[in-house]
Amino acid sequence: MSEDERFDEEQIEAGRLLCAAQVDFVLSVADMRQLPGTDYPEIAFAGRSNVGKSSLINALLNRKKLARASNEPGRTRQLNYFLLNEQLYLVDLPGYGYARASKSEIQQWTKLTLNYLRGRPTLKRIFLLIDSRRGVKETDEEVMDLLDSSAVVYQIVLTKLDKLKKSEQEGLAREVFEKLKKRPAFHPIVCKTSSEDGTGIPELRAEIASLI
Repeated sequence: MSEDERFDEEQIEAGRLLCAAQVDFVLSVADMRQLPGTDYPEIAFAGRSNVGKSSLINALLNRKKLARASNEPGRTRQLNYFLLNEQLYLVDLPGYGYARASKSEIQQWTKLTLNYLRGRPTLKRIFLLIDSRRGVKETDEEVMDLLDSSAVVYQIVLTKLDKLKKSEQEGLAREVFEKLKKRPAFHPIVCKTSSEDGTGIPELRAEIASLI
């Protein structure tokens, strides 16, 4: 089954309706003691700084400024919680790999993120974003090592697909799959997306809806 065929029309529509529903910002978490209760399942979006995480979240939810995009890498420095249709928490995690901040600040929010990934019982899946132009980097694999050891399922989402030539797009997901397929917590479907032209957005919405 190809990536484009893995969801039927009913599942695509369920994803669209979910992401078109009410979404509310809940809180920004700077300390594990601030985490909300476990009333809802959670999904989280993670990735290197400047991978296009905020733009992808805004595209998924069809909002322009829900997640704050910035030209400054590393702007997200807390765990930002959003409640989607009173059914699901969506968590925007701090970017990793680069930030214009002090070493102590970077250590603080990196520790927060790692503690969250290790110990959140309601966390259903991590959507781990990879820039299509850059591929899987060492910092990405370090995060995967942690998720593998914690048995937290992560699904790779390739971003900025529109920045590649058509010839470069072909086989990209397969290359990533072959590289990562032996990792124990790796989800076998690699998503290809673009927040600019909408590629893969309906399918990713359906993937999220399937986790409720």
